[in-house]
Amino acid sequence: MATIEVFEEKRTDVNIASHLLMDAFAGRYAAAVVVSNDSDLTTPIEMVVNQLGKSVIVVNPYPANRQSSELRRAASRFIPQINASVLRSSQFPKTLTDARGRFTRPRTWE
Repeated sequence: MATIEVFEEKRTDVNIASHLLMDAFAGRYAAAVVVSNDSDLTTPIEMVVNQLGKSVIVVNPYPANRQSSELRRAASRFIPQINASVLRSSQFPKTLTDARGRFTRPRTWE
């Protein structure tokens, strides 16, 4: 008998792809930045770049030996890796306020 835990994201790639396409169709951006190594995003990125004429910059958070070559080819521009310290220094402040009130980023993002 064994216990196996599998952690999977559900629908994240579909949500990113949907918003990338809908926002491109609506003209909400000239260039989009996608931080991912998920090759499931290749087709929507290709559509946005080749058929809608928008720029999609892919920033890959993985080491070079684990990066998706499909994403590299699909992107208008590919940034091979983001430094962890740069990512940390690029975060919003720990606490923000919007129309619904104050909220705090998760501790795991620090």
